[in-house]
Amino acid sequence: MGLFDSPEKKMHKALFDLKMASKQLQRESKKCEKLEAKEKNLIKTCIEKNNVEGARIHAENSIRNHSQALQYLKFASRVDAVCSRVQTAVSTQKVTSSMVGVCRTMEGVMKSMNLEKISE
Repeated sequence: MGLFDSPEKKMHKALFDLKMASKQLQRESKKCEKLEAKEKNLIKTCIEKNNVEGARIHAENSIRNHSQALQYLKFASRVDAVCSRVQTAVSTQKVTSSMVGVCRTMEGVMKSMNLEKISE
């Protein structure tokens, strides 16, 4: 993004960056879920070997990974909400610019028409 980019390009760039951030957060959430499952398997093996302290450590790690995965998902949903607001703003901006063109055209047409003859 250059110094002289138009605001429209900046909005599109911001929208793209937000979508990428959301996908990245969802990937991180899935990664934490996989780590959580791995820690659960380690808990089972520690319990089978009567290693209570090791099982407790792996349980803490599993709980931490679970809560971290949820935090990533919450943040991803917030980023998605911002992304949809930016998308709405971009769409509104496009409609507004097209309406300006239509109004200018209609103004020119109205000036060229004789309204008194039309109203008769």
